[in-house]
Parts: sequence; structure tokens; C-alpha cells
Amino acid sequence: LKSLSSILVKNSLNSTMAKSKNHTNHNQNRKDHRNGIKRPRRKRCPGMKGVDPKFLKNLCYARKGLLKKKLERKPSEAKRNPTEKKQE
Repeated sequence: LKSLSSILVKNSLNSTMAKSKNHTNHNQNRKDHRNGIKRPRRKRCPGMKGVDPKFLKNLCYARKGLLKKKLERKPSEAKRNPTEKKQE
């Protein structure tokens, strides 16, 4: 049988070993600032993800109504003389 002291010595050697490095942030900040930290570019149309569903439903109907109004107005513009300038 192994003596108790030899078991304790082996266990103490295993527990005191140096751990390998898990993480470092060295030099990352400098690298980031070399070309400057820029804001993300704005999209042409922001997404509707996460927007209130009640608002989205109303928006759909509102757009539909605007389209209908636009289509009704088109023929009246065509009747006007093409050389005539639009009066504002």
C-alpha cells in the first residue's frame, strides 16, 4: 500500500501547476483605433423588426390607401396638355 504522505505530495504537485493563459486583450485597443472607430453606416430603410404589430397593420392599410389615391390621380394628369407646365 502507498503511504498517505506520498499520495498527499502527488496531489499537491498537481494542484499547484501553472494554468495556461485563457484570455488577453493586449494590443487590441490600439489596433482598433489605428483606422479610427467609425459608426455603423445607416441603412436606407430601417427594418420593421420589433415594431408594434398594431402600428404595422395600420401602416399596411395606410400605404394601400395612398397607392389607391395615387392611381386615381394619374389619369387626370394624363388628360392635361403634355406641353403645359404643372402649376403648384
